[in-house]
Amino acid sequence: MSLTQRLAELIVSSAPSPQAREQARGGLLDFVSVALPIVQGDIADTPLTQLRAVYRSQDAQTRALLLGYAGHALDFDDFHPDFRGHPTTVILPALFALMPEKPDISGDAFLDAYVIGVEVAGRLGLAAGPQHYKGGHHSTATLGTLAAAAASARLLNANVAQTANILGIATTRASGLRAQFGSAVKPLHAGFAAESAVIATRLAFAGLQGQADKVLDAFLTSGGGGQESPEKLVAGWGAPWRIVSPGLEFKPYPTCAGTHSAADAAFTLRAEWLQEGRPLDTLIANIVRIEVAFPPGGDIAASVRVPHSGIEARFSLEYVIAATLLHNRLSLADFGEGPVDDEIAALAAKVQRCPDVSAPPDEIDPTQRFHEVTLSLKNGEKRTCRVTRQQSVAQGVNGRFKLQSCLSSATPKEWDEIESLCQLATPAALPVLAKRLTLFASKTS
Repeated sequence: MSLTQRLAELIVSSAPSPQAREQARGGLLDFVSVALPIVQGDIADTPLTQLRAVYRSQDAQTRALLLGYAGHALDFDDFHPDFRGHPTTVILPALFALMPEKPDISGDAFLDAYVIGVEVAGRLGLAAGPQHYKGGHHSTATLGTLAAAAASARLLNANVAQTANILGIATTRASGLRAQFGSAVKPLHAGFAAESAVIATRLAFAGLQGQADKVLDAFLTSGGGGQESPEKLVAGWGAPWRIVSPGLEFKPYPTCAGTHSAADAAFTLRAEWLQEGRPLDTLIANIVRIEVAFPPGGDIAASVRVPHSGIEARFSLEYVIAATLLHNRLSLADFGEGPVDDEIAALAAKVQRCPDVSAPPDEIDPTQRFHEVTLSLKNGEKRTCRVTRQQSVAQGVNGRFKLQSCLSSATPKEWDEIESLCQLATPAALPVLAKRLTLFASKTS
């Protein structure tokens, strides 16, 4: 049996656990929190208006593209370490877009499709190997297309042959480059992936037949740079489910995940200074240099050194560290469409990247990443804090607080309603969520 056939069998026949479904509910709430303010227009987003000027249809693929973009527009959506990308913002948009074709879908069946998608995402990340991302591919766009296609096949109860065909069609559409980070095309990658998954699924159900065998193998070979491990795509499937372990990582800050432990180190240094009873302005005025150390290659995603907009600043270690030291926050308002803050930019200019060559390269195991921030002051004093990625992730994220911060203009009653809907405890919950998340797709501005 070919690799594609084996994967198709698993997608069709496996049964996610109750624990996996519960984790999926958390992922659903996080996605709704970050996508809904873009969909509803609560947060201004110029690229969405531009997209809607081009994508005017009301079909499933358009709904998937727009919602995929919306879910990734703030760069506040979840991350999966095996995948090295953002799985939910490609998987759920495809599922919500296809719901009209499966109107009687139960909440559990919907969650199962989501779990299957995350499983494929995580396993694809392992199978593709570290060179896929390092070589310039954006996993959310490339591997995400296949993950969303797998989830879509499961949602619509595709048989093994149909699922293999869906995977084959989706694979040949999978593309996206990290070179687009810091632009509107980066979140559009998520939309493209969701759109491609829906198109592949609908084409397969319409009877269009592509090559099913050896397409996944060819994809991994072409994008793996000789470091691919195809067997990791199917070996040990669901033991444990990727959505359970290592699990989805929910972002505490609306910036690149590759900046978060650096931010946490800066938060600590700032707090320690203030706890000593010294004014903040004396710290800022006396900083001569800020060094940030990390494993070689640990800044591959946070690649923007001198950002010109809040969107570019999401991918800047320098700007994130400076904003944290100055304002003790990393809020959505700090990383919007407008220009960067001059005061933050001035402090960011003092940040120097200093890869720690004694540490194993980041590509070997990104979960072992760390950031060590050192402040050098005019009097010769040095203050240092080192935070590992694992320490940052272990802090967790309060889902209710994140919902409130993203939908700050909503009322407590509305927050309660959204939390309740995301539990999918009633038959009406899914249709209501689907309508709210895809409503903008019917507009033609």
